[in-house]
Amino acid sequence: MKKTLQQVSGLAFLGEELAPCGADIFIENGIITAIEENPRVPDLWICPALYNAHTHLADTIAMDCTVAGDLEALVTPPDGLKHRLLRAASRDELVRGMRASMEGMIAAGTCGCADFREGGPDGVRALAEAAEGLAFRPFVFGRDGGEAVSGGLGISSARDVSDTERLVADARQAGKKVAFHAGERDAGDIGDALSYEPDLLVHMTHATRRQLRSCADGGIPIAVCPRSNWILGVTASARRPPLALMEELGCTICLGTDNAMFVPPDLLSEMAFVATVYRCAPRAILRAAVRGSGIFGESFFIRKGGRANLLAVDPARSALHFSRDPLATLVKRVNSADIRTNVFTL
Repeated sequence: MKKTLQQVSGLAFLGEELAPCGADIFIENGIITAIEENPRVPDLWICPALYNAHTHLADTIAMDCTVAGDLEALVTPPDGLKHRLLRAASRDELVRGMRASMEGMIAAGTCGCADFREGGPDGVRALAEAAEGLAFRPFVFGRDGGEAVSGGLGISSARDVSDTERLVADARQAGKKVAFHAGERDAGDIGDALSYEPDLLVHMTHATRRQLRSCADGGIPIAVCPRSNWILGVTASARRPPLALMEELGCTICLGTDNAMFVPPDLLSEMAFVATVYRCAPRAILRAAVRGSGIFGESFFIRKGGRANLLAVDPARSALHFSRDPLATLVKRVNSADIRTNVFTL
């Protein structure tokens, strides 16, 4: 097989610590074979590729539709607004919408997501068709039987599904991952979700300290979606979701964007929102925007021996080159126009 050799040089944010280092990164057949310190690298910022830990990409077809009502009326199965719109859409429309959203995510430095996919087995196959040929890695949590042909089972909420115990047992027996929406509207469904020892909890907007301690002790990752929570009216406070408390307790926090009908699946914008509203440390925010990759496949953090999934930001394209703290600027200010290149090898 012919060798493919690449070199990417710049100020690189290395490992899960995102340690800044002027470095030459050597890539052979998609694998990082060496990282050599170099204080005279070009003025580029090398960042691990981002991973969106919670999406509903099919909802792209309902982008910014006129909405009214509470959370239940909008997104609760089987007859929330989003479910009615999805049923009314053609398969071709759904595929084109999902592909367009994935292409936008790639342009903004994201090369994977964990998607909750309605529509049963054909819904899962439609997402796979949408991703065909793209440098993008979707992990699918199927529903309505779609879990049988995907990597996992996605439960909207323990209070919404009558046969949760059977569904989870079947998924576990088949070696699938299990994810629950929990704590989005209130804390009432979190205890039931935790009892199933899920592989992922989504939202946890109203989680208590005790519930978060259970997540930290049990190593259960949490995908938070702050912009969605604000738009859907389940929070109006920087205390919800309790990101500072999650960080304090040692929870595994991942960043997601949730429903594409309400929120663009753009993690650069999500990071900037979290930095502004929640005042979290930039390093913690960027880590949360990458960490999901290791939960649903091989990690994107930049390290020798790992696959190369990274992006190069060119600060000279805008005022970014005046930054006194490139990592903070990456989190607060970068947009897709600042990205010179993506190196996505998956």
